[in-house]
Amino acid sequence: MTIRSVLPLLIISLVASLLQAADPQDFLGPPGGHPLLTGDMPAGVIASTRQHMGRQQPPPTYYQPVEFHGPRGVRFSLAQYGSFGEGESNLMAGLMIGQVYRFRVTGIPFQAGAELYPTIEMVDRTYPPPGLATSYPIPINLDEDDILAALEGRLVTRVIYLEDPQTATPLPQGPNGPTAMDVPEYQDPLEIADLRGRTVAILRIGSLAPPRAEILQAQFFFGHPSWAPIFKPQP
Repeated sequence: MTIRSVLPLLIISLVASLLQAADPQDFLGPPGGHPLLTGDMPAGVIASTRQHMGRQQPPPTYYQPVEFHGPRGVRFSLAQYGSFGEGESNLMAGLMIGQVYRFRVTGIPFQAGAELYPTIEMVDRTYPPPGLATSYPIPINLDEDDILAALEGRLVTRVIYLEDPQTATPLPQGPNGPTAMDVPEYQDPLEIADLRGRTVAILRIGSLAPPRAEILQAQFFFGHPSWAPIFKPQP
């Protein structure tokens, strides 16, 4: 399941599209106290903090399979030492827990030459049956609304979580997995995800582009974490 919020870059207040009216108490926990982690924290803080708190201890060399999906024609490529490959649709790769990865989005419909460089923060892993990890990747879905919002200078945050089977909401799924549930400005998408299940990844889609100065590239690419390609058999 995915929870999505949208806000303007460089503005703290959250601005989200709301599909239907909702009371804050429908999602938020009881008042009092401040959460240690919130969805508007910089990329990498949430995964790193939770690892140090001992909330998850995946093997240090475990690569969690993820699969990228987008509108027809869109292509994805992961950064490798500051450069990107040609890209492919429905890209699948193994990403390490606790790392942040920069990837490139090209082939955007009706936006000739436009490119986006989102990030995916790996917070936790899944536990599929042995030998079936690549059959159940974490879905990283970008839809047209996400892409258009980013091209307009806004920041889209998607919190991807595994639902608690005891409290799961019966929502229809799209062709590429669960659809996004939008939240308004007064709700923290990370808090909602944690209340409904276990957060595994955070996708942030903005309008940042790679810096020209070489000294800034390591920061932009979050230290160039390694990833493992996963080759899918041809149908």
